[in-house]
Amino acid sequence: MPLSRFSRTVALSRVGAISALIFLLGEPAFAHDQPGVAGGLVSGLLHPLTGPDHMIAMVAVGIWGAQLGAPAIWLLPITFPIVMALGGVLGILQVPLPFQEPVIALSALVLGSAVATRLKMPFVLAALIVAIFAIFHGYAHGVELPHAANPLAYGVGFVVATGLLHLCGISIGLLLRWPIGDRLIRGMGTAIALLGCYFLVRSLGGIA
Repeated sequence: MPLSRFSRTVALSRVGAISALIFLLGEPAFAHDQPGVAGGLVSGLLHPLTGPDHMIAMVAVGIWGAQLGAPAIWLLPITFPIVMALGGVLGILQVPLPFQEPVIALSALVLGSAVATRLKMPFVLAALIVAIFAIFHGYAHGVELPHAANPLAYGVGFVVATGLLHLCGISIGLLLRWPIGDRLIRGMGTAIALLGCYFLVRSLGGIA
């Protein structure tokens, strides 16, 4: 890989890390200004980062998109937040949606497996899979909307945080340019799938 491309990869990773740090450090400052809007925005930004099942699935979307190449590398990470926002509205409106946690866990299992096997499929089918899982992720965010928080600000927050997690996954996916990077990514996909399996078993146990 040319040095310039390597530098861009490192820069993207740093941007993601710095952005997350800013969100964490910025919470006290936001809390002093317009508490309804700020509480919704900050809560929305932090919510995807506090649930490991949400976080690994969103990173996996970015990695899988990078594996599939254009146009999936950009359109999958765009599809997920848009559909997730619609799911969030359903959650805020308290529209019944069964099996939320099992499907969210299943998303990590399926997406992690896709990354581990470097699964190839038509973009439309990949986008459909991502969109179905996005509805459940968004619904969970909407249901957990903090009391008295601004729904719009909260929604903007979790969509932006999701986009940053996808960007993190895309940055990791750029390691495909190296043979050892492909093996590392497949190993990461396996780890995500195993975690998804664990979360799935735990969620099904909770239902039982």
